[in-house]
Amino acid sequence: MDVAGMLEVAVDEARRGLAEGGIPIGAALFGPAGELLGSGHNRRVQDDDPSMHAETAAFRNAGRRRHYRDTAMVTTLSPCWYCSGLVRQFAIPRVIIGEARTFHGGHDWLAEHDVEITLVEDPRCVDLMTEFIAAHPDLWYEDIGE
Repeated sequence: MDVAGMLEVAVDEARRGLAEGGIPIGAALFGPAGELLGSGHNRRVQDDDPSMHAETAAFRNAGRRRHYRDTAMVTTLSPCWYCSGLVRQFAIPRVIIGEARTFHGGHDWLAEHDVEITLVEDPRCVDLMTEFIAAHPDLWYEDIGE
């Protein structure tokens, strides 16, 4: 699957999260042949669980593997430090990011540690977050720890 197709899975997850009343961030983990291993969206609000970020949900939904050195994490928003740590902990070598305009997370740090970063700056991802932040600033700042 190409970058656009992989990002589409994450965007669909973000929209699902928004429809559930949550924060519109989606993610997906793909295998070496581009096969979807797992996807998910931020569920902090829905599950009352501050650790349930989109990347965490996608990672958990992918299930157990011997290693992750041949996978790619796709996310609609630059990963926070928590999710960047997940990528490093499990040696995920590639991260595809929908946008980093509304939030510049840990992707520079990941790149410094030899993680391949693809920053798309997809207008759909920017619009999802811009509109959400304008409508729910308190929830957004809670999510990013400010």
